[in-house]
Amino acid sequence: MNIIVLTGGTSAERNVALASGKAISGALKRSGHNVKVVDPVFGENQPDEDTIFQDRPVIGKEFPTVEELNAFSNRKVMECINSSLFDNIDIVFLGLHGKFGEDGRIQSLLELRGVNYTGSGVTSSAMAMDKNISKIMFNHYNIPTAKWLMLKKGISEAVKVDESIKLQIGYPAVIKPNDEGSTVGLSIVQPDVEDVQLGKALEDAFAYSDHVMAEEYIDGRELTVAILGDQSLPVVEIKPKSGFYDYVHKYTKGFTDYFCPADLPEKLAIDIREKAMIAHKSLGCSVYSRVDFRLNSRGESYCLEVNTLPGMTELSLVPKAAGASGIQFEELLNRIIELSLNK
Repeated sequence: MNIIVLTGGTSAERNVALASGKAISGALKRSGHNVKVVDPVFGENQPDEDTIFQDRPVIGKEFPTVEELNAFSNRKVMECINSSLFDNIDIVFLGLHGKFGEDGRIQSLLELRGVNYTGSGVTSSAMAMDKNISKIMFNHYNIPTAKWLMLKKGISEAVKVDESIKLQIGYPAVIKPNDEGSTVGLSIVQPDVEDVQLGKALEDAFAYSDHVMAEEYIDGRELTVAILGDQSLPVVEIKPKSGFYDYVHKYTKGFTDYFCPADLPEKLAIDIREKAMIAHKSLGCSVYSRVDFRLNSRGESYCLEVNTLPGMTELSLVPKAAGASGIQFEELLNRIIELSLNK
């Protein structure tokens, strides 16, 4: 097949996307496909693949600053998709993450262009990227989720937010942008008499989004379930060696231990996998996704979000779950392509 691997992009998860894109490109070439790597930030005048990847940052250290992201032009992205680069392409494999890649906007441009792409469609991508809408849908389908409240930039002062947190969800609380991933701009805050910690957390989150979620912190185990077609893969447990599963622990080799299948009673594992599939379908997702959970000490699971374009790096969770099911990386990518062409 003639395949474009679309990677990089303009979101705070750009560096992660480049790592995913490199892994995807290599595996698809090993499978015999004709692969071209495209980073939409360069518009229609694309450098070669080596140039796109050669300056790729070490992703575990830090994500791009707001200033770095603002230097990118979404006009270039539109120029790229509309160019002859996408002529005679069988499918675009989306190696993008975060805003402008995972939120339905790129999907919309590709559909207008008449180009096939991997993963969920426009509406489901947009719904899954919006954590607030996702949780509303989880509640509608009786999928337990952590309590939350929404905050809007410019009208959410730390003192008032503190009062709302105490009344509605309690401390500790997770403060995070409503439409980012990879824990970009995320903080876990404790009650603070002077609201210094909360104020800093709000500042960090609002730097990446005009809408921020304050969410109940579920103390317990970190679990995730990959969905592939009509199949839920074995539960993965994530155990950071220190702190919590933040950007550094996600993408730095040796900072986190992974267990697949997770050490869970069979009935509980089945229940979590069933909830993952319902969450996936509640947002209208298709092809594949990754559904994240927290499990408290009483064995109660809470669904946090659905990731429609989960990572495909060497440390990524979907390839780990697929591997535990006997599906090697190249086969996983080819199955995603097949499912996407038939959706």
